[in-house]
Amino acid sequence: MKGKSTGSLSKDSMSEKDSMSEKDWQRFRAMKDKDIDTSDIPELGEDFWKSAKLVMPQPKQSISIRVDEDVLEWFKAQGKGYQSRINAVLRAYVDAHFN
Repeated sequence: MKGKSTGSLSKDSMSEKDSMSEKDWQRFRAMKDKDIDTSDIPELGEDFWKSAKLVMPQPKQSISIRVDEDVLEWFKAQGKGYQSRINAVLRAYVDAHFN
């Protein structure tokens, strides 16, 4: 893990987050880059960089939407980034129905 943490989680890591205690998360956040064992991660060679493509995220559009109060409160209770999680749920729905 290089650089700063974005604090974001993938859908695959959300269940992992739920199973870690707050003490585990505190210890994880306190880790320095030099303390992380990356020996099992292969170096990226020249071939990787020759074929790498920059993919920019789609710009977001600001909207106003009405949702049930309990739905909004549940997403907010999950912490910072609740709007991104709402977008991820909507994205997963679209992907499941149109791709």
